[in-house]
Amino acid sequence: MKKVMLLAAGLFFALSTFAQQADKQPVKKIEVNGSSELEITPDEIYFNISLREYLKGKNKVEISTLEKQLQKAVADAGIPKADFTIENVYGNNFEILRKKKDPQEFMARKQYRLKLTKLDKINEILGAVDAEGIESARIASYSSSKMEAYRKEVKIKALQAAKEKAEYMLSAIGNKIDGVIEIQEIATDNYSDVRPMMANYMAKSAGGEEAAADIDFKTIKIRAEVRAVFAIK
Repeated sequence: MKKVMLLAAGLFFALSTFAQQADKQPVKKIEVNGSSELEITPDEIYFNISLREYLKGKNKVEISTLEKQLQKAVADAGIPKADFTIENVYGNNFEILRKKKDPQEFMARKQYRLKLTKLDKINEILGAVDAEGIESARIASYSSSKMEAYRKEVKIKALQAAKEKAEYMLSAIGNKIDGVIEIQEIATDNYSDVRPMMANYMAKSAGGEEAAADIDFKTIKIRAEVRAVFAIK
């Protein structure tokens, strides 16, 4: 008798579950992607300057002399000390120095990094340093102090674009959205155009005269994309 009751209870539960599933209607939904892009001007620019000792006739122009020129130029440009740092120190012909040969053949190099908000003072800074001692000058990287705020902005606009797309697609067939079911962020919020760019600083013309700096600087494009699923009324 007990077994019969258990069997009957199990059968009732199965029928009840089946009835609930049968009554449950499939959710009508629409899935769309939305994207947004924002172009901004960077205000955090990291500029690398590499100095190198060189021979002027028989005399060597020391790295300390070149460094003092650069330090003064940076200070005169009003750049804070905290934004002027040594990036790296190099040396050429270490084997010659180790063997105690002519120290004139040993040429030291130093690389410095400047943090700038814009490039309007670069010509002035580089022009105050012995041009022969400047080995290279380039933009190492750049960003924005408001990057997180900009990323948030494009993500919001991407989601709004997805909602707008779903609305006009459904309106074409006389339907409306009925709330959101799912939102997925697609990892595309990294900004582009961050590759290092060379600066043609103090380049000498064929006539031997120094030409003005020619820096081709680009803006930053920030992009966001989302996938959204909306219910249909």
